[in-house]
Amino acid sequence: MVKPRPTIETIWGWLADVPDPEIPVISLVDLGIIRDVCWQDDDLVVTVTPTYSGCPATRIINLDIETALHKRGIASLRLERQLSPAWTTDWLSDAGRQKLEAYGIAPPQPAGGPKQCPRCQSPDVERISQFGSTPCKAQWRCTSCLEPFDYFKCI
Repeated sequence: MVKPRPTIETIWGWLADVPDPEIPVISLVDLGIIRDVCWQDDDLVVTVTPTYSGCPATRIINLDIETALHKRGIASLRLERQLSPAWTTDWLSDAGRQKLEAYGIAPPQPAGGPKQCPRCQSPDVERISQFGSTPCKAQWRCTSCLEPFDYFKCI
């Protein structure tokens, strides 16, 4: 007897458990880089848009997706890279934004800087450097609690 293939909803749920390798507190789904999941005949096709075209974590992300889906019995899998439209921080889920803040990373804001310190919630913050631990983050500091923190840049 042939085992029925998993639903797209089930597969999205599996992918929601795959953490981003650079910010493991959020999943690839929360990050918004999984753009589509569909069956094409017997192949599962997962469309991925990296946060930027030269993202060094792309290979690890693809390997993590393959590993998670093969572990759950997906035999035939194709990953497609989609660069247009380009990824934007608008694609971060609300849950992902909350997870970033709880982790100590200020989520992106349309005004171009954090509204408050993710640790003490003080609005008294200053930018230390436009460049952070990854290309999509900047380094900020709270002038109240004096703690540095990452800010996830708007892209």
